[in-house]
Amino acid sequence: MASALDDDEIDNDDYYSLLNVRREATQEELKAAYRRLCMLYHPDKHRDPELKRQAEQLFNLVHQAYEVLSDPQARAIYDIYGKRGLDVEGWEVVERKRTPAEIREEYERLQKEREERRLQQRTNPKGTISVGIDATDLFDRYEEDYEDMVGGGIPHVEINKMHISQSIEAPLTTTDTAILSGSLSTHNGNGGGNINLALRRVTSAKGWGELEFGAGDTHGPLFGMKIFRNLTPRCFVTAQCGLQFSSRGVRPGVTTVLARHLDKNTMGYLQWRWGIQSSMNTSIVRDTKSSHFTFAMQLGIPHSFLMLSYQYKFQDEDQTKIKGSVKSGFFGTVVEYGAERKISRHSVLGATVSVGVPQGVSLKIKLNRASQTYFFPIHLTDQLLPSAVFYATVGPLVFYLAIQRLIIRPYVRAQKEQDLEKQRESSASEIARKRQEAESAVLLMQESVRRIIEAEESRMGLIILNAWYGKFVTDNSKKHERAKVIDVTVPLQCLVKDSKLILTEATKSGLPGFYDPCVGEEKSLKVLYQFRGVMHQVLSGDMEALRIPKQSHRIDADT
Repeated sequence: MASALDDDEIDNDDYYSLLNVRREATQEELKAAYRRLCMLYHPDKHRDPELKRQAEQLFNLVHQAYEVLSDPQARAIYDIYGKRGLDVEGWEVVERKRTPAEIREEYERLQKEREERRLQQRTNPKGTISVGIDATDLFDRYEEDYEDMVGGGIPHVEINKMHISQSIEAPLTTTDTAILSGSLSTHNGNGGGNINLALRRVTSAKGWGELEFGAGDTHGPLFGMKIFRNLTPRCFVTAQCGLQFSSRGVRPGVTTVLARHLDKNTMGYLQWRWGIQSSMNTSIVRDTKSSHFTFAMQLGIPHSFLMLSYQYKFQDEDQTKIKGSVKSGFFGTVVEYGAERKISRHSVLGATVSVGVPQGVSLKIKLNRASQTYFFPIHLTDQLLPSAVFYATVGPLVFYLAIQRLIIRPYVRAQKEQDLEKQRESSASEIARKRQEAESAVLLMQESVRRIIEAEESRMGLIILNAWYGKFVTDNSKKHERAKVIDVTVPLQCLVKDSKLILTEATKSGLPGFYDPCVGEEKSLKVLYQFRGVMHQVLSGDMEALRIPKQSHRIDADT
């Protein structure tokens, strides 16, 4: 069973790793691992007072781990709450006589209650700031008219429109939510704003309904209603109607959308809109792990068009995406291409070049920061000028690379080092304790390891020559970093049985004789071993299962 604790709540003592057993280990597997460690750490096997004291501490730790994992009820609590769930406070959460299944149900119920309390406190704010910039004077100027004017040699760039919108959600109950939103807009000196209040109720697992009330100085009062309903597991429908009151009278509007899963990754949509801008629209959207494709066709007043777009998703840690689209209709033709990339944990930066007839050339820059969006459309020229297309394409790329190298990377690196330092400081005492336990365990293993090596040598079996655990520096670009590894040759040899070594899928820092030499950093286990007189070598990730010997680990004598 996987632990339901968050990463920052995981206890330092991993009982499964300590006994080197799977999380699905049977009672027989637990008993065999326990007996093996008892023979190693039993205090009566050591005469030296200091070794005897160290053996007693480790023996008690192993005994505690076995007692918990061999008791189905205690094991269920440990799997859910971790080690601290076994304290008195943890036991008070559930009745002692409950079965593991009942304990898990109780935990899920408590989790649901906690989620409901979090829901009551969450407002989920969302906002958008859009600043439109007119930079046509950069590429399309009448030089003769400006030569005699003061400052005429400097291109005139101005902000010609702005839009700000914000919304918050206020959960009233587990099924009812109030959504308050507002916006302000200005264009060439003229502007206005509006405010909206929506009340949403989840009526069942299949649908919800929403009432909307709005008012503003640009459109007048608004009353609307929206309904969502799952018709089948693969099909849903939304219907929306509204009444817009203005000085010109009442303007009704209706919109319906029918959507269906065509396959696992593809959705089909049919939309019908009646009102101020009536239209019929059909679209197909295919979204996979590596790409996103959209085809749309609309017939309507005043706009009819065909649109095709494609986005490729790189499988890198920065979640880089490149995209392109073509849209053609009564308004003309527009070609767009661009890219976006994650620049920090909560921020995504994107740039798109738009080239159209008769729209001209524009550059659109967008920054998503958590739930806030900042949008900067820059209109460069009303004509199709190659210079405008070139600078709109190359300019953002050069600017991004400079900012990435001079600001973003140093900031992210410093932030990561700061977080690691805080983590090291908070866990320093615990790591010191684990290190002392590991060193004590290695001392206690010496005699057992000597006997194991003698037995393995007699049968040409498995001999661990060298083993290191921690952070290895293999990338040439990171040569300035220092490797942080510990020697775990003795602990690994001690785990060898019948010329085999098996490590389960768990962090290896919890194994007897191991500890974490680099808290918060990626770790690996590197093993150089001999089997049947032949040299072998393997590098294994911290959470990866490992079985040796293997033919694939063999070191070719010719290389």
